[in-house]
Amino acid sequence: MKLYKYQGTGNDFVMIDNRLQIFPKENTALIEKLCDRRFGIGADGLILLENDESTDFKMVYYNSDGNQSSMCGNGGRCLVAFAKKLNIISDKATFIAVDGLHHASIDENDIVSLQMKNVDVVNIHDNYIFLNTGSPHHVQFVDDLAGFDVKNEGAKIRYGDLYGKAGSNVNFVSQISENEFSIRTYERGVEDETLSCGTGATATAIAMKATGKTNANKIIIYVQGGKLEVSFNEENGIFTDVFLTGPAEFVFITELTI
Repeated sequence: MKLYKYQGTGNDFVMIDNRLQIFPKENTALIEKLCDRRFGIGADGLILLENDESTDFKMVYYNSDGNQSSMCGNGGRCLVAFAKKLNIISDKATFIAVDGLHHASIDENDIVSLQMKNVDVVNIHDNYIFLNTGSPHHVQFVDDLAGFDVKNEGAKIRYGDLYGKAGSNVNFVSQISENEFSIRTYERGVEDETLSCGTGATATAIAMKATGKTNANKIIIYVQGGKLEVSFNEENGIFTDVFLTGPAEFVFITELTI
């Protein structure tokens, strides 16, 4: 079986063409081992590309702990690049994921623009914002983002009473300019900081608009692994035409014998 490694602003994934349904999806230990950075390939998650009757393909996403999870924005963008490499698509794609239908486009430089789900609920609290952009996200400002202990402080929120057993991804934010923000993200399922989180970048951009930190409808989000762009339309607190845009890069290919 061929395994492909992709990364999008440092958020990295093992990609498998599973249109013939040969990958043992119930083997969580195998998925966890493949994602292990010391004993496997190393990745934040594993993604299967499968057939779908009504779209170009289906996305099945697993966190690095081996369990199937909610939507992954950077993973979706990388899957579009993977589908192009497999000649399933050319420059446009539609695919189905756990949170529904997605549209995407990819240019000659492998910049992928992925339509995310609409957001109609943004819960604004005194010192944080919570919303779901395909995955649940806690968004919170911090004073010293560069020196912040993301892993430990993120884990406290993720495992705390606020979100119960299901937990939440946690984004820590600082503002750079009117439409530019930096974030660092603790991801559940990875249980650590990742270099980038697409649904987290999307959640942060929408949260900043919803709380009046910006008036822009196109927002630049700097992550540890690079730069992402989030654009949307907003009317009466409803966010539609939400797009996450950034690079999706092929890293290498290898083989696995099962």
